[in-house]
Amino acid sequence: MNINPKSLQETYAPRGICYGCGVENSKGLRIKSFVSNDSIVASFTPKEYHSAFPGVVNGGIIGSILDCHSNWAAAYYLMESKNMNSTPCTVTARYQIDLHKPTPMDQKLEIFAYLNKIDDNKAWIDAEVKIKSIKYASCKGLFVAVKDNHPAYHRW
Repeated sequence: MNINPKSLQETYAPRGICYGCGVENSKGLRIKSFVSNDSIVASFTPKEYHSAFPGVVNGGIIGSILDCHSNWAAAYYLMESKNMNSTPCTVTARYQIDLHKPTPMDQKLEIFAYLNKIDDNKAWIDAEVKIKSIKYASCKGLFVAVKDNHPAYHRW
């Protein structure tokens, strides 16, 4: 599919400031999402300041990772479905995070997002955080492409 060495964020929002995925946010998580066959993939290596307690990643950090990564998956799939040249500006309408087990700090997290359904300007995305094929967290979300009257519209 897409063999672009740049992430979706670097390609479509190089001036983004979002805490989770903003390329220009030096204090943020800087998630980088890539197209890989039928999914959108990313990785993240937690730092000690991402801890909930010793050795375990904070659930809010996991939520931010899954929210931003899923949002970019939605933007990509909406762009593809409408044959657009760039991603629409999407926002999170709803997402649910399930934390299946404590996520260890000392390993790289693998994040996967999959299209569940598209309807007009809405995309439903399923996502998960894994380490070596073991699922630690999952997400189901609804993401919506906004119009120019929305405050987030020009953020990308």
